[in-house]
Amino acid sequence: MGVLAAIGVLALLIFVHELGHFLAARWQGIRANRFSIGFGPALLKYQGAETEYALRAIPLGGYVGFPDDDPESDIPLDDPDLLRNRPLFDRAIVISAGVIANLVLAYLLLMGQVATAGIQDLQPGLRVPKVEVGSAASQAGLEAGDLILSLGGKPLTPAPGATEAFIAQVKQSANRPLALTLERRGETLDLTLTPAPDEAGAGKIGVALVPNVEQRRAKNLGEVFSYSASAFERITVLTVQGFGQLLSNFATSAQQVAGPVKIVEYGASIAQNNAANLFQFGALISVNLAIINILPLPALDGGQLVFLLIEGLLGKPLPNRIQTNIMQTGLALLLGLGVVLIVRDTANLAFVQELLQ
Repeated sequence: MGVLAAIGVLALLIFVHELGHFLAARWQGIRANRFSIGFGPALLKYQGAETEYALRAIPLGGYVGFPDDDPESDIPLDDPDLLRNRPLFDRAIVISAGVIANLVLAYLLLMGQVATAGIQDLQPGLRVPKVEVGSAASQAGLEAGDLILSLGGKPLTPAPGATEAFIAQVKQSANRPLALTLERRGETLDLTLTPAPDEAGAGKIGVALVPNVEQRRAKNLGEVFSYSASAFERITVLTVQGFGQLLSNFATSAQQVAGPVKIVEYGASIAQNNAANLFQFGALISVNLAIINILPLPALDGGQLVFLLIEGLLGKPLPNRIQTNIMQTGLALLLGLGVVLIVRDTANLAFVQELLQ
């Protein structure tokens, strides 16, 4: 059930992103002839008055199609309602609307969590929602649901300080035993954990970490809005910082990049522990999706905005042939990366590894 819930959240995020593009076009009277979730062969298809709606076989994204790019379209090329014939600002709104929609959805999801599950007050320690099979943490006896109270004899403060201190200590302690004090089902336990070195020599233990929180109901609607805004700001800042670290230390950080399978696995684990956490999971992935799409890379929204910027500077667009080649190359690379991540993460799933042993 957790897997289905996580897949449903990802499908919702993709749908909202593409709906943002679609509604921005319709709001301005711009023609859109295709609205598709997924790529490849159509599983379900409906032809509306102006737009074909489709659900496709490869769930790695979606797209909104415009007659400008359809060689079979019988709409005149000088039609003022074609996207290509609109001013730069109108086109920029359509292109950026998907990112804006994901950011708005993230805030609404956080509001939903506050309204249903309450406000999270941070407490000392870190909870462990997931332990990788065969990892150093698993060998030491750490279990999902444990609350880590201290590391190396030092009590953990509330997150995010606890998370940063924990990760830093583990990275510096490859092949060196660390004393852990944790709480499990009301009992206090002491364990000794020895981080394993990764390819760069830094210690790793193979766990997911989440803050230790206590839930309480919001006092009023104003607290719902203010707390959601603070949570949205925190998630956005941490996500941007994460991308910055990925770019500045790509060689070691690239191994931490998660594909759709790993994201679903984490989402399923979160849903099993507390279904209300799916709100925050969805908000986090929605912010990530928005930031990824705004990056100035081919086939992403940010790449198309770069084309608009070049057009504004030159006074004319780049030739269609050049734009098409760049976008098709970028799309092929992104799809290839998606396939690689899916294969890697599927091979690392616990039940798959058991079958291969």
